[in-house]
This record gives sequence, C-alpha cells and structure tokens, in this order.
Amino acid sequence: TGAQQSATVANPASGASPDLLPHFQLEPEDVYIVKNKAVSLACRATPATQIYFKCNGEWVHQGDHVTQHSTNRSTGLPVMEVRIEVTRQQVEKIFGLEEYWCQCVAWSSSGTTKSQKAFVRIAYLRKNFEQEPTAREVSIEQGIVLPCRPPEGIPPAEVEWLRNEELVDPALDSNVYVTPEHSLVLRQARLADTANYTCVAKNIVARRRSASAAIIVYVNGGWSTWTQWSGCSTSCGRGWQKRSRTCTNPTPLNGGAFCEGQNVQKTACTTLCPVDGAWSEWSKWSECGAECTHWRSRECSEPAPRNGGRDCHGPELDTRNCTSELCTHAAPGAEDVALYVGLVAVAVCLVLLLLVGVLVYCRKKGGLDADVADSSILTAGFQPVSIKPSKADNPSLLTIQPDLSTTTMTYQGSLCPRQDGPAKLQLPNGHLLSPLGAGRHTLHHSSPAAEGADFVARLSTQSYFRSLPRGTNNMAYGTFNFLGGRLMIPNTGISLLIPPDAIPRGKIYEVYLTLHKQEEVRLPLAGCQTLLSPIVSCGPPGVLLTRPAILAMGHCVEASAENWSIRLKKQSCEGTWEDVLQLGAEPCTELYYCQLEAQACYVFTEQLGRFALVGESLSMAASKRLKLVLFAPAACPSLEYNIRVYCLSDTQDVLKEVIQLEKQLGGQLIGAPRVLHFKDSYHNLRLSIHDMPSSLWKSKLLASYQEIPFYHIWSGLQPFLHCTFTLERLSTSTCELACKIWVWQVEGDGQSFTVNFNIAKDTRFSDWLVPDEVGTPALVGPSAFKIPFLIRQKIISSLDPPGTRGADWRTLAQKLNLDSHLSFFASKASPTAMILNLWEARHFPNGNLSQLAAAVAEIGKQDGALFSEAEC
Repeated sequence: TGAQQSATVANPASGASPDLLPHFQLEPEDVYIVKNKAVSLACRATPATQIYFKCNGEWVHQGDHVTQHSTNRSTGLPVMEVRIEVTRQQVEKIFGLEEYWCQCVAWSSSGTTKSQKAFVRIAYLRKNFEQEPTAREVSIEQGIVLPCRPPEGIPPAEVEWLRNEELVDPALDSNVYVTPEHSLVLRQARLADTANYTCVAKNIVARRRSASAAIIVYVNGGWSTWTQWSGCSTSCGRGWQKRSRTCTNPTPLNGGAFCEGQNVQKTACTTLCPVDGAWSEWSKWSECGAECTHWRSRECSEPAPRNGGRDCHGPELDTRNCTSELCTHAAPGAEDVALYVGLVAVAVCLVLLLLVGVLVYCRKKGGLDADVADSSILTAGFQPVSIKPSKADNPSLLTIQPDLSTTTMTYQGSLCPRQDGPAKLQLPNGHLLSPLGAGRHTLHHSSPAAEGADFVARLSTQSYFRSLPRGTNNMAYGTFNFLGGRLMIPNTGISLLIPPDAIPRGKIYEVYLTLHKQEEVRLPLAGCQTLLSPIVSCGPPGVLLTRPAILAMGHCVEASAENWSIRLKKQSCEGTWEDVLQLGAEPCTELYYCQLEAQACYVFTEQLGRFALVGESLSMAASKRLKLVLFAPAACPSLEYNIRVYCLSDTQDVLKEVIQLEKQLGGQLIGAPRVLHFKDSYHNLRLSIHDMPSSLWKSKLLASYQEIPFYHIWSGLQPFLHCTFTLERLSTSTCELACKIWVWQVEGDGQSFTVNFNIAKDTRFSDWLVPDEVGTPALVGPSAFKIPFLIRQKIISSLDPPGTRGADWRTLAQKLNLDSHLSFFASKASPTAMILNLWEARHFPNGNLSQLAAAVAEIGKQDGALFSEAEC
C-alpha cells in the first residue's frame, strides 16, 4: 500500500545524528470512544526522520497522519510529532475478534523504535443494575447491609451512595463504610440513619441511579424504673398501695414495639390500727422504808400502747409518808448486802454453765477430728449406694425412691449400702461407711405424671412466669430438699444440678427448668453482639441457696480470648437484661461463675433466674459453629421434589427443634450433618446445587446460587434458617437422585454434600431422627449423683484442709484439669465440694467413676500422714 511504501522510505533530515536511535517524548495513551465522537492519538520522538502509526498490525494511511516538524533548541536534534484520529466505525469492524490497538513507529538513520500500545475501546454503561438495595426496617444499633451491584460498563462504573440525595462520605462518618462489592454497611443503625438510600453508578458515558430504598430505624420501647410504692390507702385496716412506670426508657419510635407488661402494679396492704395505752391496777403498798415512806406502782400494759397509740397519762409510782407507829427503822446497808450476795450467786452459776458447755464442745470436736483425719476414704473403692425398697422385717435400711408418686416419704434408720451380688465391688468395713445414727429424714418428691399440669398452672398465676411455655416438652420440674437432685430437659444438653445441702435443711423447694424459644423472649443485642446459647430459665427466683447450683447448656462459639468478649446475661424481675459475669475477667461478685468448654458451659449460680450467653466479636476472625442439615420428603408422589438445607446454631436444643419440625412435615435426613465455621466478616452465606443428571432431573432455581444475609445468621436470634432447592424429575419412575450441594461463606469456610440415594426407599440416615438421650427429667436425692453420698462427704472432709506435700483439693483440681479455676474454688467454704459438683455436672450419667477414684487414691499416696501403718 501507499502507507507501507511511505514508511519504508528513509530521508534522513539534515543535522540528524547518525548514531542515535529515536526515543519517544510522548507515547499514545489508552482512550475510550464516547458515543460517536472520534478520539485522537499522538506521539512525539527525537531524533526522528519519519513517524507512522500502526493499528492492529496494519499501517495507517499516510494521508490520515497530521505531522509537525521542529528542532530541539538545546541539542539541535530534529523532533517529529504525529497525530491520527480513530472513529467508532474503525473499532467496530474488529469488535468481538480482538481489542483495537495502535502503536507508533519512529525512524532515524540508526534504526527504528516502537512506542507502547494504546488501546481504543468503545465506552458504555448499561441501564439496569444487577442488584439494587431494598427497603428495610431495623432496630436501633442493629447492623445494616445495603447491597448494590452496578450495571455492566466500560470503563467499570464507579459507585457512590446518596442519603436523601446527599452524598454519603465514609471518611466523614466512621459508622459507615462501602465494601469492595459496593455494598453500603452501617455498623450500628442510628435514628439519623432513617432515610432513602440510592446507589449511583457512573463512568465517562453515563450516570445511572438505582431505585431508592427506604431504611426505617425503629426503637422498641423500654420501661422506666418503678416508682416508690405509694402510701397505704387507709390509715387503719386493710387497703392497697400502688407503683407505676412509663414506657420512656426509651420511648418507642418509628413503629417500634410498645413495652410489654403492666405500667401499674397494685398490692394489698394492712395498716395496723393505733391502740392507746391504759393503766393496770395499782400494786399493794410496800412496807415502810427507812425514810418512813411506802410506795405502790402500776404499768401501762392493759393494753400497752402500740402502732402509734398514745401513752398512758399520769404517774406510774405513788409514794406516801407512813404514820408514826407504822414506821420501823432497818439497819443501814442491810438491803445492799442482800443485793450484792444475790448478784455474786448468779455470776457463779453462769461461770459453771459456761465451763460445762466448753467441755461438751471439746469432746464433740475431738471425736469429729478423729473421724476427719482417718483417710481410708482415699483407698476405698467408689461403690454406688444401692437403693432398694425396705422390707418389713428390716426397718434399719434407708430407702429413697425418686419415682414414687407420693408427695412425702419418711425414712428412719442408718444410711449404709447393700451388697446385692458378687459382681459389685466389696467395700471394706470401717468408718468410711459408718452409720449416720438413727434418725428420721423426710424427703418430699413430686411425680411429673401426677403433678405436671398442677405445677405449670401454679407457675402461670405468677406474673414473672407468664412467659414460660405452657407445655412440658421443654420443661422439667421437681420437688427437692437438702439431699439435692438434678433436672434435665431431654435431648437438649440442658440440665440443672442442685448439690447436697444447697437447699437449707428443713426447707422444700419446687424447682423448674425451662428452655425458651428466642421469639418468646426479647433479648436486646447491641453492636456486634450475638446470642451464643439457648435462653434458659431456672427457678423460682429469689429462693435461698446455701451453695451454688450448676446450670449446664450448650453453646456455638469457637472461643478465644483475642477474638471474643463473652458475657453471661441474667434477666431481672423487671424484665431488663444485665451482665452478671464476663468470662476471662475477675468476677465482680461471687454469686456467679462459668466454666466454658468446647461445646458446653457450666454456670455456678446462687440465684436462680433466666440466663443466656452473649458474645461480642473483637475481630473478623471470630467465628460461630453452624450445623448444616439436609432434609427431603420421605414420600414423593409428584414430579416436584424439595431439598431443604438448614443452617442452625450448633447446639443440641436447636437440632432437636428442627428434627421435631421435620417429623411434622414428613421429612427424612438425606446426609450426615456437617459443621461450618461462620466468621464475623460481613459476608453472606451462599448455597448452590450442582452435578445433577440433566436427563433425569432439572432445577427450578433461576439464579446460580441462593444467599442468606450475614446479619440473619450472626445475630443468633433466629436459631435456624433454611433454603429450599426445588427439583423436578422428568418421570415418576425416576427415583435415583445424585447431586452435590455446596454451602459456603464468601471468602470463608465451606462444606459440600454429595447426595446419592433412592428417594423412594433409602433410609440410611433415619437413625438421626431418633433421640440419643433418654432419661427422667427429674432425679431426686442420691439417684441424681454418680458419687455415693457418704464417699463424697469423706472426700470433702479429707481434702478441704491444707495437706502436707500439697495433697489437698488443689491437687484434685489439677488432676481433673480444673486448676485454672482455683481462685473461684478457694472463695467457697468447701472447695472440694465445688470440684465434685462440677464433675457431677460434666459427667452425668456416663462419667467414668473409676478415673475419679484413681485420682483421689493417687492424692492419698502423696501424703503418707493420711494413712496408718496397716493401711500402707
């Protein structure tokens, strides 16, 4: 071509240096064609004799070049600059084959040099957003994520957000940031964040606006504190008094829920009526005294003044002069001597009584110390006390039967074990199982079958318990005394251990344990807080416990001090939730303590009430455990077939709830459950289905995946969520289903399920629907504990006092891996009892008693002073 021929002709200009290659002072840059407007490319080189453009490997015609010649004043070398224009039609000719590019080539007498490539692209911005923000109503301080995926465009669109048509600048508001995916995140919703939000995408071609999304931040009402009780309405007799509160802490706003409960409370009161005092009869006149006077007295006691009544008026002593013959003079000081003699006699009697009391106490103390010092407990085996009904001819055996239906049972005799057969470990005779002495012990026990409805009915009449479930499916209850016991809600991992002597002797408590559904109890969460455990009530609140009870419940947190701040919350009788303990920090009160393990926590509490475990993430590495479970219909008469994927908090109670729900729906498990670690990264959870045989099945899912928003999962207020994949088989004879289901968090952990089963007859996973844990919800007395009562008492008496060589309760805690809690155990009157109580809570009913026995025996060997010569 003419351009090629022109490019090959070399006409060195005068003054050109023969030994220099040209170098570019200006190179062509990438450009975009907007609509139909042509773009210009330019380049400049020195020393250069010729410059031409080459576009997509072809020389641009010489006539399309605009060339300028000049000379560099400092070097005297020739400079050439050239420009061309590129139109939209030129670019569209090769559209779809490759990108359109142009390059400068400069000549000098020494050779040629090529510039960088400049790409010419047609700019555009489509009209429709791939994803637009949607309107939402959120509670104050809750996080908000507004997604936005801008329209496709070249160059890629820049995204900005408008709040009520004003630009949102994250640099000016630390509560706001925009993710790399262009989503707008409000860390904690504020009232000022109530507005219309618009996503704006723009590039050099156009500016597009999404539909506006209205965000309403509401505030749920909260009660103020109660006022003081008013005075009684009557000044004498029975009346009433009241107190009130207002829904102003805070006041509900923007459609927030009004406070639940009463704003006025009334209670009966009785004001005692005042009684004025009245005089009794005068006493007889006394004999004449040395001063020739005698006297008589009376008392203000018929009646005595009370309840604010007036005192008697007048004198209480009347004195008169005696007549001359009636007055006899006594020897001076005779009455004083008699008084002093009487006082000395009383003092001597008191001293004698005190000495007798001290002698009796010392004798008893000496006998007790001898018993405590005996350490054969540490070498005896752990044989559970065998409890059987007593026979008529043997009234000396203690019988305790927790399952009897009677409400009161009386036992008389000594407490000792029965040896029923050679298969049991024979315990040596000695002080370890010495009788407790004859006496009567009364145990009150309730039968769940006989008293369930009555117990729940009694609770429902009290205002504090109105939110308790009315059924007994998620509830256990029983009647307990000083022997203690245990309440369990089957298949939930929730239990309450009432240790021996936690209930004062002589008192009997009706105790309950309840699992709440999250929608029944409003638990306010702030910021990045999330619910980590079920909400559990035990009560009644306010009862006196002399030792801590232990509440066991599951949790779903992957705990680490650098990622989590975990708190134990308790609801007060007024309905507010308070932090009573921060795990890992020094407890602010000795009323509560918590042992956190991998999947369960054990709460020591001396005050019963409603509890929950709440965590606040400290970094994006903080994670919760989710359990992923797949269900499908057990029978499928139609062509459609649904696979339900549940994402639930990894605790036993939530799994139990899902299984019960699926039993009602007629579902069956189609894969072993998996655990997924869900991180606090603000990324959503995605679910997709793959690898189905297209000749047999097809999916009705329009998108490539389903998505569960991050905050729906992270808050924990919805214990389980699910997505449904609707499939359609092409023939009713198709029964074999093979596919893969992926569940993953964006930029996080993921799990895959390989589904391969026969939808008509495959029941491989049906065993998962059968509860693993069965048992009696209430166990009373010795049957509730693995360690026999007498052996427990001997361990406590032997290990509580400081031992030589460290053979005491601290060593036992170390051997049971509980040495991180020594300060808590030491704060209690009996540290050994606290350790054994925790062992009972952790290991019932399947604990290995032999391992505990071996640990105790090994402690005994460390201290030779605990054993006699014969025992060694």
